[in-house]
Amino acid sequence: MDPTTVALIISVLAIIVLVVVLIRVLNRTSRQLERQSVTIKELQEGQQHSQLQLVESTLNPHLFKNVLNSIQSHAYQTYFALDKLANVLDYILYDSRQPFVSAKDEIEFAQNLIEINKIKLSPLFELQVKTRIDKEDQFYLEKAIAPLMTIDLIENAFKHADIQSQDSFIRIVLELQDGVFSLTVANKISDRPPLAKQRGGIGSKAMEQRLQLTYGNHCTVERARRADQYVAQLKVNLREYKSEMRSVG
Repeated sequence: MDPTTVALIISVLAIIVLVVVLIRVLNRTSRQLERQSVTIKELQEGQQHSQLQLVESTLNPHLFKNVLNSIQSHAYQTYFALDKLANVLDYILYDSRQPFVSAKDEIEFAQNLIEINKIKLSPLFELQVKTRIDKEDQFYLEKAIAPLMTIDLIENAFKHADIQSQDSFIRIVLELQDGVFSLTVANKISDRPPLAKQRGGIGSKAMEQRLQLTYGNHCTVERARRADQYVAQLKVNLREYKSEMRSVG
């Protein structure tokens, strides 16, 4: 299994364990605070009003209830991400063993992969995902797409984007029009130098070699740095490729 996927699984499981523990602790704390609220009411007759207000403001169960609701919300988001992760793993373990899949399957895989990677982003981070898919295109359901062809560009964007900068962004566009499938990914490049030299290029080179062997000159992968952003585009002319295969066959 891909090391990035394994690391992601471990991170998600760790988040789940932490959320479950926090929910149990806060539930227990909430019950204790409710019991303390009853005790506070009983003390009203024997304590001064100002002292009672201080205790009530310190041991307000509604404050903890709000915190609990917030954590439960994160738990739902984690469950949502796990559902997407299950879909991704099914695709990697089973569908990717086929020589070709449909554009529909690959697009759904890419969208699930994006949802999983969103976990690491701040809610304020600008992530734009657009789809321009012609579902009437014959290649939407026909098996003509090399599986996992979108994974490299998407994961590289999340890996190298400057997620700390206020004006940072990742923009992803998935298209299927007139028999041409394309994926365009752009992200802001961090101004900070990397902490250590990264081993890079092996996954990208392997992907490009695979696409070249599969589609020949009907597939292009272009990567460019434009000012402070990095843009990568994958484009496959499925119509021309299929036409050539029929003429050869």
